[in-house]
Amino acid sequence: MQQRGKSSTMTARGEFERYTFETGPMENNVYLLVTPQTREAVLIDASDDAERVAEEVAKLRVRVRMILLTHGHADHWGALGQLRDTWGVPVGIHLADADMLPLTPNFALDDSQHIGLGSGEIHVLHTPGHTPGGVCFLADGCLFSGDTLFPGGPGATKQPLGDFPLIMTSLREKLFVLPDSTLVLPGHGKSTTIGTERPSLDEWQARGW
Repeated sequence: MQQRGKSSTMTARGEFERYTFETGPMENNVYLLVTPQTREAVLIDASDDAERVAEEVAKLRVRVRMILLTHGHADHWGALGQLRDTWGVPVGIHLADADMLPLTPNFALDDSQHIGLGSGEIHVLHTPGHTPGGVCFLADGCLFSGDTLFPGGPGATKQPLGDFPLIMTSLREKLFVLPDSTLVLPGHGKSTTIGTERPSLDEWQARGW
């Protein structure tokens, strides 16, 4: 497991410390958001390398409150059971993807839901297309986009349950209404911004994938 950025990266208004862990054979990004005031944290996706993730989180002296999943594909929850049991925390996912998990989630994520963390909030955006229950999380200028949006295009939709017209609607109506400065942190690979990707939307629509 590689950890990108040993020291924390602060979000735009300093609401959260952000850590990124690269895990597993598909080089998934696992994100940890920490509120500086209380040292409470939320883990976004639980892809792989459970013991290493737990070790790194322990070094930060934070209390993980919950695990949030962007969608139900197996490469995003390989470490879920072990981390849930280690921390004794609830798991949230959109109901449309809940049956894809190897365990029963504790609560449902829904569009426009707000999850408080310290003085900040994490906003849930339902962005179906890659999977029916795909969501993104918006927190202080950072968009944790799962497999909905990457540098250069949307997530794959040719797999079972994928829907290209639907993911394009999600991009147009949910993500590309956000400010250009919004930092996009995808489930794999490097970050980008909404402003960088917005001009290519019609090109992606035309190519049909």
